[in-house]
Amino acid sequence: MSTPRIVATEFGGPDAAPLLLLGPSLGTSATTLWSRAAAELTDTWRVVGWDLPGHGRGETSDAFTLAELAAGVLALADQFTRESFHYAGDSVGGCVGLQLMLDAPHRVASATLLCTGAVIGTPDAWTERAETVRASGTETLIAAATQRWFPSGFAERDSVTSSALLDALRSADSGSYAQVCEALGGFDVTDRLQEISTPVLAVAGSHDIATPPDHLQRIASGVKDGRLVVLENVGHLAPAEAPDRVAQLITEHARAASAPIPATTDEVHAGGLAVRREVLGDAHVDRAIAATTEFTADFQRFITEYAWGAIWTRPGLDRRSRSLITLTALVARGHHEELRIHLLAARRNGLSNDEIKELLMQTAIYCGVPDANTAFRIAADVLPGFDSEGERS
Repeated sequence: MSTPRIVATEFGGPDAAPLLLLGPSLGTSATTLWSRAAAELTDTWRVVGWDLPGHGRGETSDAFTLAELAAGVLALADQFTRESFHYAGDSVGGCVGLQLMLDAPHRVASATLLCTGAVIGTPDAWTERAETVRASGTETLIAAATQRWFPSGFAERDSVTSSALLDALRSADSGSYAQVCEALGGFDVTDRLQEISTPVLAVAGSHDIATPPDHLQRIASGVKDGRLVVLENVGHLAPAEAPDRVAQLITEHARAASAPIPATTDEVHAGGLAVRREVLGDAHVDRAIAATTEFTADFQRFITEYAWGAIWTRPGLDRRSRSLITLTALVARGHHEELRIHLLAARRNGLSNDEIKELLMQTAIYCGVPDANTAFRIAADVLPGFDSEGERS
């Protein structure tokens, strides 16, 4: 056994920005799995992906354990920073994240673990797959991978992404693939999860066969500071299937984990104002500030501090969830002016028009048909004008 040399794929970002490492799933490469999500992350982070031995740009290696693979990833991080870094990994990349937090907890500032587990499969199953691949190559796995990786219909809906991922599997070195299988067969940190104190966001795909949501719930419940998000209609390769949503979750989680605890009300206000701008848009907030009078100034400060600085900044729910809750409350209470504002905020927070429609359908049952009727009328006026910048066109 030996520590493999891990090869980086640099996606970009400011050199002075915090480092974000992205880990792959077995049979994929950093490029095929993470490119679209990485494009959304480089404004905030210096984004670097890494490839498994014999996958993508990865070099072949002697046999290794998961702990040795994690040591290789840590050595790669050292090439970019000697400080702490943020980490996100899918499947075996998530396992590496767990190992990093056990072996070098002071180096990992936050971890987003996607479609993974504290243990995946059984040693016998991994040994069998390794033997199959050594004997017949990775081509023999294509049909099974299509079923195991993607939810029904995804390959037809996004043939470019699915084909690129399957091509990466075909191109993977068979011996290296088998080595990763054997490393996974020896990996089980279920009994050590309670040792992990790094903030962990566990992200599951609702249609993931290989690592279903209960695997991620076990991680979120087992670590000291964990939270679970389940992505609907997503399978095993969440960064490729839902890149915008995954990028948003990583950024929100990493920011929350690294944000200092406000010491003064001025700091709470400043943090609240930043979140208010991100959710409602600069144009709306600038109008509100410009319209502030001596009479309304205290109230404006109050809502910025308490609504945005104390509630919307809490890590227990992501912004999509907070938007869903807020829209429901506004419909129920008949706050139509605020509803218009928060419909646009919900789009900025990642909700689609179809998801908003379903929420309004739900309010028709639990809040009342007249309230939902008015809400649909307002949404029909507001949502068609939402452009890519998050403002009215």
